Amino acid sequence: MRVGIAQISPGHIDRVAELLNRSRPDLLLLPEYTLFDPTGLRREEVYERATTLEDYVGRLSRLAKITGGYVAGAFLERGPSGRVYNTTALVDPSGAVVGTYRKTHLFDAYSYRESAVVEAGGELSRVFDVRGVKVAFAVCFELRFPEVFRSLALRGAELAAVPAAWYGGPLKEETLRVLSRARAIENGMYVVVSSLWGSRFVGRSLAVDPYGVVVVDLGTGERYVEVELDTSLVREARETVPTLRLRRPELYTI
Repeated sequence: MRVGIAQISPGHIDRVAELLNRSRPDLLLLPEYTLFDPTGLRREEVYERATTLEDYVGRLSRLAKITGGYVAGAFLERGPSGRVYNTTALVDPSGAVVGTYRKTHLFDAYSYRESAVVEAGGELSRVFDVRGVKVAFAVCFELRFPEVFRSLALRGAELAAVPAAWYGGPLKEETLRVLSRARAIENGMYVVVSSLWGSRFVGRSLAVDPYGVVVVDLGTGERYVEVELDTSLVREARETVPTLRLRRPELYTI
């Protein structure tokens, strides 16, 4: 499978078509906050600027028709409570919705409170079959929760695709890299992060193989890179270091 990683700035989703330059990945992954940056906005402002699933899927569908592949990205979706969901949508090559995931672990850290404007989802990502590869989603801050990725791996995920808007700050870029590698190593899975770029956001999108090797790091700026995923490496890693099989869940009481 070829995965395309689009590292764009908030609101620059239309730039993706230019960055692709006729590339045709099997799966194109966009960041979190693709439509706008909600930082510092009041709940009412965020809700007003948020959009519907149908509108966002229309944007992804146009990209799917350009690439002939699957496309996934995260946006703020209007919910029924006056808040929004942080929603990841996956569309197939025809532009039809394959599924959605609403971020479950919200970024209430570093004096930021995502929960002030975002309603948390109630279940982890489904595992989707994308051209023979088992793909599941987690979003940004959820890289800090190993339970999320372990659950996805136990349900068969070979690739964890992570839309992110990673805020800058002391050691934050190193943290993104370490967490992505750890989640890959623990579960013998690929972890691919499409990370937003901008004045508040670090970029540094990356792809990590099941042994924790960083295959690509996009650095800074608006960029597009493709990476080849070999699922036989997932099987090899899980046989060589069978952490999923050697677990002892009866001992994990908390």
